[in-house]
Amino acid sequence: MSTCQVNKTYEEINAKIAAGEAVVVTAEEIIDIAAKEGVVEAARKVDVVTTGTFAPMCSSGAFINIGQSSPVIRTTKTWFNNVPAYSAIAAVDCYLGATAVCEEDPLNKYHPGEFNYGGGHVIQDLVAGKQVHVKAESYGTDCYPNLAIEKTVTLKDLPNAILCNPRNAYQNYNCAINRSDKTKYTYMGTLKPNMANANYSTSGCLSPLFNDPYLKTIGLGTRIFLGGAQGYVTWTGTQHKKDVDRGLNGVPLSGAGTLSVIGDLKQMSPEWLVGQSIRGYGVSLSVGLGIPIPILNEEILKYTSVSDEEIFTQIIDYGYDYPKGISKSYGQVSYAELKSGTIMIKGEPVPTVPLSSMVKARKIAQILKTEIQKSRFYIGVPQHLFC
Repeated sequence: MSTCQVNKTYEEINAKIAAGEAVVVTAEEIIDIAAKEGVVEAARKVDVVTTGTFAPMCSSGAFINIGQSSPVIRTTKTWFNNVPAYSAIAAVDCYLGATAVCEEDPLNKYHPGEFNYGGGHVIQDLVAGKQVHVKAESYGTDCYPNLAIEKTVTLKDLPNAILCNPRNAYQNYNCAINRSDKTKYTYMGTLKPNMANANYSTSGCLSPLFNDPYLKTIGLGTRIFLGGAQGYVTWTGTQHKKDVDRGLNGVPLSGAGTLSVIGDLKQMSPEWLVGQSIRGYGVSLSVGLGIPIPILNEEILKYTSVSDEEIFTQIIDYGYDYPKGISKSYGQVSYAELKSGTIMIKGEPVPTVPLSSMVKARKIAQILKTEIQKSRFYIGVPQHLFC
């Protein structure tokens, strides 16, 4: 039996959403509300807290059916604008990974490579309605005799296109520095020598999993904002860890939870799926993702009221330690400090650089808030919890 003073159900909250009576605030707004009214009264008043993040999420991609030919084909190799997709699935299905690189790209042969085009850019081009050149090959079988097809398509021409991301919404991530005397090109961006900059990639208090650190409301079937459309959580993501060091507020002090998510690519927008070229590293896809947190009780409300001053991450050296697999922290820093533009490392000021967009994170949280208030977005009841 719950010991909380406030107890709501998903059904009660969704009924209020349907009636246009739900009280919805963003994860930034709830901080002041909780401080002013206390977590119990705030939990009685507020029904949903919305979150948002927009940042490169390499472990992303799309299952795509390119459509059959005549005679029919079972594709074994597929390319979109000369970017290879994984075709060992069946018939004309394939998986286009966000980090797949265009075949003629010189990669890092001339270091640092520019990586001008890849899977993330193809996905953005598709949702933008652009034409994409598709080529596929096969060794041929009795039932699938065709050996090759080639055509130009748009997203609406494709029978099926499903965004399916194995690892998104990282609960926390490193602050990256470079202690070496040479510039390093990493997935955390360009890191100048001798700790001349510190890069980070999380929206802090708006980040979805910081607002539900133990995933008490997020599970299989949770409805989310994904790429500009409604999507769903399908499982924990790869690299998911829940047994980690945490602060007294439950927030992990280093990388922890991740989510696997899915949604209809045909409903998505190029504003929220943006191909990225990361110099010297490769290509990626920036993904817009937001999760509404139902306020079932004051415990959940307390989690959502966490501020940037209360969220910490570790400073990690990507110049030497990270490439060598050495696990060592050079200090703990709050997101309030990171967002201030400068942090102190060993008594020296170091400028910070965000890889995530706070402007877009706020916009996602606001879109979710408006959609729920207008009874166009309901809370998905998780069928299995990961906590």
